[in-house]
Amino acid sequence: MQIGLVTYKPEFVEGYDVHVYFSKWVDGQVFPAAKGMQNDVTVFCDAKAIREDPSIVSLSKGGPALRRNRKSNLAFDFVCPTHLGYRKKVFEYLDSVSSQDIQGVTLNLYHFADLDYCTCPRCTEQREKSGLSWTEWRAHTITAFLKEAKTHTKGTFAVEMFPDPVLAKERFGIDFAAIAELVDYFHVPLSSRDYFTNYWVDTIVRDFVATLKKPVVVELSAEMPTDEKIDALLRTVAYISRHNLMAVLLLVHDSENARQVARFAVHNEAFREWLQTYEFKEMSRIVDNWAKIY
Repeated sequence: MQIGLVTYKPEFVEGYDVHVYFSKWVDGQVFPAAKGMQNDVTVFCDAKAIREDPSIVSLSKGGPALRRNRKSNLAFDFVCPTHLGYRKKVFEYLDSVSSQDIQGVTLNLYHFADLDYCTCPRCTEQREKSGLSWTEWRAHTITAFLKEAKTHTKGTFAVEMFPDPVLAKERFGIDFAAIAELVDYFHVPLSSRDYFTNYWVDTIVRDFVATLKKPVVVELSAEMPTDEKIDALLRTVAYISRHNLMAVLLLVHDSENARQVARFAVHNEAFREWLQTYEFKEMSRIVDNWAKIY
């Protein structure tokens, strides 16, 4: 199993195998591609684009797909996935990213906002013409988008998975089997402010590894300044390292944040003894490698 980073700054950090850079954010900010890295691009969440043109927002009977719409429990503002003008802008950005010397592209939030979206006139007309059910039309729409998006990328192609291993197709139009035909691996973010209670991470990881038919990487939040939170994070990494994962990625603010996690693992004797006592072989190997550097 590899250990890697997801970062907001295009910085390589010694001791980490994989580097993923957020090049397009949910707020609409876009940045030049990070050379030599996997570039993570937010697709249908773009608060800036929606402010500039509110007509592109995804709709439901309960209102628009906006965080301020309290009828829906949404973390971000969603653009309608069938809006051709917005899709064209996404493809142009992917073209610009892929014109650089990158490792590859990961797409995130490339799906419908949730179960009741989208009911705009365009989506309604397309679904009626398709003759497909609501669930199948939405899944077909997202898979077709990913097929087209892939033609605008180069290198490793991956997608992030909304962390629902059971109802992803019904809620978001994410068809695991169809998407597995397109991607090199699946990226599963399991974000949390802390991991003091971590059994849910282990459960969801088990489910995704058993369900997805391509390699899986799991992302955990590491923007945690206290020793107690870092200790809980690293123990969570140790538990999920027992599963058949391609990598665990740590979401950090910057390179110093990443080095802080590695130094804690190396110099905390109680943590290293715990790894040895309970035979976390993969995590012990990672920490031993960090010890050569930190």
